[in-house]
Amino acid sequence: MAKPNYSFEKRKKELERTKKKDEKKQRKLERGGDEAESPEDGEESETVTEET
Repeated sequence: MAKPNYSFEKRKKELERTKKKDEKKQRKLERGGDEAESPEDGEESETVTEET
């Protein structure tokens, strides 16, 4: 009996996950329209404003 190729299965799952993430990002950009692109990977952008 043949030995299962787990690394192939893992790579396939990673590719599916990446594809799904890219599709979601693309839909978000299309929905947002002219809005600025939000930071990736959960990074928060900080806007520094001085109050006078």
